[in-house]
Amino acid sequence: MITLAYGTNGLADHRFEDALALLADHGYGGVALTLDHMHLDPLAPGLAARTAEVRRSLERYGLRVVVETGARYVLDPRRKHEPTLVSDDGRERRLDLLRTAVDVAADLGSPVVHLWSGVLPAGASPETGQARLRAGMEKLLPVAEAAGVVLAFEPEPGMLVERVDDVLALRRDLGDPAALRLTVDVGHLTCVEDVPGPEVIRRVGDLIAHVQVDDMVRGVHEHLELGTGAVDLPGVLAALHETGFTGLAAVELPRHSHAAARLVASSAQAIRTAAHSAEVPLPVPNRKLVPQ
Repeated sequence: MITLAYGTNGLADHRFEDALALLADHGYGGVALTLDHMHLDPLAPGLAARTAEVRRSLERYGLRVVVETGARYVLDPRRKHEPTLVSDDGRERRLDLLRTAVDVAADLGSPVVHLWSGVLPAGASPETGQARLRAGMEKLLPVAEAAGVVLAFEPEPGMLVERVDDVLALRRDLGDPAALRLTVDVGHLTCVEDVPGPEVIRRVGDLIAHVQVDDMVRGVHEHLELGTGAVDLPGVLAALHETGFTGLAAVELPRHSHAAARLVASSAQAIRTAAHSAEVPLPVPNRKLVPQ
């Protein structure tokens, strides 16, 4: 059964404990935790102790978790998302962050770490970018495998790995490792894929480890509130259900933290309405705290 979740990058104005309480109050069963300065800073001192505290909070509210690594300025305060796995320099810093994310995921009991490729630098050829990406993944995969964590690679509009088929090609180049799977953002499917999102999901369903939920229109990479774009939400939920997906479907509204209190409520209702329309079962909301 799909677990309804919400991304902390859309809760940046909330304290972490307050964010979890808000999600629990609205019947969410999980959280997509972006490692960033406001909730769980991967670069600040005392990470192990802070991670243990986060785990206790997640257990208190009965929330599952996936670790995401898409923070905008966590590595460089002046360059969004940089450095990446395909940057001209600093790629090892991104690898260090991803290794840390794997450790954090293992400590939190998260089975999944989300990641993406990055934007190809000006002047670098696609072949150079692919070689850099493969080299980085060859270093990261053994770390994930040893920790029992899956790397869920997200195709991101405008990045070197932009479409689902790009992830499939990367997997083939790496020998189809079991630890490398797929993050599907249902808005991105509408934005860049050539066939409807539900068809894409049915084609690659066995590889999907994590799902991000937002609305979007064709050709415009802008995350929109559910119901304001062109995403066939009942269709994608039905396709996910048909494939047997049992992970987190996390609302992904990273530019809407200012409206999070409203959107946590409205997004949950939109997904439940779409699921009902598609005859897709969702877990019954449980607002009771787990005893400490």
